[in-house]
Amino acid sequence: MAMLEVRDLEVYYGVIQAIKGISFDVEQGEIVALIGANGAGKTTTLHTITGLIAAKTGRIIYEGTDVTKVPGYKLVSMGVAHVPEGRRVFSTLTVLQNLKMGLIPGRTRRRRKPL
Repeated sequence: MAMLEVRDLEVYYGVIQAIKGISFDVEQGEIVALIGANGAGKTTTLHTITGLIAAKTGRIIYEGTDVTKVPGYKLVSMGVAHVPEGRRVFSTLTVLQNLKMGLIPGRTRRRRKPL
């Protein structure tokens, strides 16, 4: 069983179809790249997997659990997060520190030691 399975995913912005039936698997420890031209749906695919955009059809299965309709804030506590590139969210932190910040749910962030 793959760590992440995306099956027949379709996403719309209003009446415009942005993703047309994409399917792929990501195995534990595997690195996968989404490559395509501007407007091809790379960001939309990632936003849908991380719960920021709702899929119209298809399924997203993470570690054997269907997370297609799970909101993004709940996915973070399950270990699914989106770290946008180039946004300089915390520009004074290293890449590793930025990634760690994305994995700390808000209510526990106040209780943790600084990175």
